[in-house]
Amino acid sequence: MENQTLAKLGNINEPYLGKTLKELDALSFADKLMTITLPYPAKGNEAAISQAIRQIIGEDSHSQIAFEYQIRPSARVSAEQPGLANIKNIIAVSSAKGGVGKSTVTANLALALQAEGAKVGVLDADLYGPSQAKMFGIDDLRPEINGDKIKPIKAHGIEIATIANHITREYTPLIWRGAQLDSALKTLLFNTEWPELDYLVIDMPPGTGDVQLTISQQIPVSGAVVVSTPQEIALLDAKKGLKMFHQVDVPVLGVVENMNMFICPKCGHEEHIFGHDGAQLMSLQYMVNFLGSLPLDKRIQEETDSGKPTVMAEPESKIALNFREIARKVASALYIQDSQAPVVPQTEEQLKAQSSNQKTIQWNI
Repeated sequence: MENQTLAKLGNINEPYLGKTLKELDALSFADKLMTITLPYPAKGNEAAISQAIRQIIGEDSHSQIAFEYQIRPSARVSAEQPGLANIKNIIAVSSAKGGVGKSTVTANLALALQAEGAKVGVLDADLYGPSQAKMFGIDDLRPEINGDKIKPIKAHGIEIATIANHITREYTPLIWRGAQLDSALKTLLFNTEWPELDYLVIDMPPGTGDVQLTISQQIPVSGAVVVSTPQEIALLDAKKGLKMFHQVDVPVLGVVENMNMFICPKCGHEEHIFGHDGAQLMSLQYMVNFLGSLPLDKRIQEETDSGKPTVMAEPESKIALNFREIARKVASALYIQDSQAPVVPQTEEQLKAQSSNQKTIQWNI
């Protein structure tokens, strides 16, 4: 291939990272195969990059274009926080307030990251109100337990760990004090036998209390996604959650505005029931990324209730594509955050620490 053509290909911009393919060292060639290797999952952007390449090499070129994704481990892993075995990045999804759709966003974000080309797991840390089992249609299943290790349950390609699958009686309330809550959370964190995952998405409980502190202190959370509605009362709590992450030194990857508007399914009229763009203004106020808006749509509720979240149930719908756009922004934000930080190779002692925390499983349910 001519040097001039190579130079033009290298100057193609990757929009989410703001770098050229040359700067990312993304181009490689073997005979008639051109491979683009990106450091974050971006299947939804393959068509745009392929089109830019074809414009340079010609539509009639016999060269094939392939994409690969090499997702690096979080640079936040350290001797003090060695991380979880087989997990590259940990994303906490939080709202600090109940009822704003945080769990729905968690489930669809995980599925969207998978659709973009990543290996993904979900940990339901909302112990008093776990909902991921219902949303993924696994609420009647029980995990396999080998000694002191729990195998996550796989649904729609996502590895899932939730206390809901350990409760033997339907609607059993967890009447636990702080110490019991902490013990159960650590069991889920450290005794789950995760396969190799690019991202573990954690569904955080409402509030800014014990669970949030345990997670931020025990494991190296790569970044947090804050979910809110435009309503001022929801934004007040979302701001508290955002400040909490700052105080415990967890980077905030961005803000998602859920239930931005209601679109009448009969006439198409748009109504901003809970206000308009409040979360977007909050992201500007605190100088964090605005990841996107999601509508108040009956289909989202119906599909999560049936065990097939929207990204799985209607992968080509506008809502699913919105979630995939949010997923690309989250994943690219993680790469940008870590791109200047060196990845420190983990020692044998650190790897042992990842799997040697708890030796017994006691739910007391």
